Amino acid sequence: MTYRDITRNDKNPIKRLVQRRRLADALSLVGSDARPRTIIDFGAGDGELCKRLAARFRGARILCYEPVAWLRAEAAALVADTASVVIASRLDQLPAGEGDLVFCMEVFEHLPPRQTAEAIDAIDRVLADEGLAVIGVPLEVFAPALLKGLFRMARRYGEFDAVAGNVVRAVLGNPPGDRPVAEIAPGLPYHFHHLGFDHRRLRGQLEERFAILRTAGSPFRLLGTWLNSEVYYVLRKASSLIR
Repeated sequence: MTYRDITRNDKNPIKRLVQRRRLADALSLVGSDARPRTIIDFGAGDGELCKRLAARFRGARILCYEPVAWLRAEAAALVADTASVVIASRLDQLPAGEGDLVFCMEVFEHLPPRQTAEAIDAIDRVLADEGLAVIGVPLEVFAPALLKGLFRMARRYGEFDAVAGNVVRAVLGNPPGDRPVAEIAPGLPYHFHHLGFDHRRLRGQLEERFAILRTAGSPFRLLGTWLNSEVYYVLRKASSLIR
């Protein structure tokens, strides 16, 4: 089963809608006048966003960074006919300070604390002084947690994210902190369940390093973070705003 099969081609129409909208909504946060020279997709998954970026920003160099080998192989196959996309497997392949646009979609909810801090450091390192970063993560507390919890319990009751007690804690704004950790690849610890992730905590960490220019929800922009599946943060280096 491919990444596409469990996201954009999921058998459930609601999940398909959410997954297909999230990339389009992230792209819509970048102004039509943007002319980036270097774009980085940090944690690119199967490369779908990179393919869309190449179609929109013709002439830009697009770095498709994905450390997980099987996902990287899917990305390489998907963008094989797109010359502007370069596949990267290691952080040292990403040039420092050259990312005019940096996207990081559906990554942070999977990272344990140390890896979260390392990813924030890396995004800060590669983002250009006047560049923009778009960070997308799922909403897993309050009303969204209730809707997602009911959906998950209907599909696979009894798993960590499909147990009533854990769902209730997330709905009340106090998600369980003892999230299961496994490896998605050798040496890469990973939270496979979204439940337990708290976007508020990540936002606080991002605000220590960046200025948040905009916050937007998806797939229903007007509902903000109250009744949506995803939230996006548009960031710029804080130092670039005080010059």
